[in-house]
Amino acid sequence: MKWQHAITDYKLYLQIERGLSINSIENYHYDIKKLISYLEENAINTSPDQIDNTCIKEFIYTISKTINSRSQARLISGLRNFFDYLVFENYRENNPVDLIESPKIGRKLPDTLSVDDIDLIIKNIDLSYQYNGVNLGERNRAIIETLYSCGLRVSELINLKVSDLYFNEDFIKVTGKGNKQRFVPIGETTKTYINIWQEIRKHIDIKSSSKDILFLNYKGNQLTRAMIFTIIKKLVEKSGLKKTVSPHTFRHSFATHLLENGADLRSIQMMLGHESITTTEIYMHVDRSHLSDVLNKYHPRK
Repeated sequence: MKWQHAITDYKLYLQIERGLSINSIENYHYDIKKLISYLEENAINTSPDQIDNTCIKEFIYTISKTINSRSQARLISGLRNFFDYLVFENYRENNPVDLIESPKIGRKLPDTLSVDDIDLIIKNIDLSYQYNGVNLGERNRAIIETLYSCGLRVSELINLKVSDLYFNEDFIKVTGKGNKQRFVPIGETTKTYINIWQEIRKHIDIKSSSKDILFLNYKGNQLTRAMIFTIIKKLVEKSGLKKTVSPHTFRHSFATHLLENGADLRSIQMMLGHESITTTEIYMHVDRSHLSDVLNKYHPRK
């Protein structure tokens, strides 16, 4: 069995059977490509149905010198899933990654911004900023407000459509990982900023492929992930914040602030689009003082 044949079948399986996004599928493919590159560089002639545990171990040992423990654990998990698929399809009898342990990694707590930090970032947006006659300042304010107030992933933000806005019902429809859709509440402030941007958007020559995309560049094209990172980086620098802030930081802050103000984990899980509540539980570790406040307020024998 050739590697390319196995990879093609596997990617179809991830897309059709598991419904994963293009980004997720490429991440899985990237893990396998690392293994193939290692085999080619070391002139190891083996196939996906013949490669053994010893070869996989040597590959992991070699690559562990160049990547951190977290990346190593992700790589092992990706390869394990690939070979599980080959076993499931009867291409091979066993999984050569089964006996390989992932490195121990600590739980990484997400970085967060305070409400004052977020207010400062929004305050430092130049609402008069225009480029080629398009007011991008108003667009940027709507972007930051939507990221934070709706807890979106950056991919969900750039793919948000005008037809996904249900403002009369105070919800937006969000397409998340694996093309799973969820409805997220949206507040009046966020709706106001988006409506201001939509009035500006009407005067842009929008490309046919982006007709329904909410946030656009001045040329009428869909924004990229990199552009969102750039917008945030410039605003953080302008605000004088000494923190590493990414689009995901606003999502973490959204969840943390909800928890601190009394929201339950199940509701937060639904708004974030987490498949498992164990993923959401990480926010219980962000501010332990909140747990003490809950105990003191609600326990009958405080």
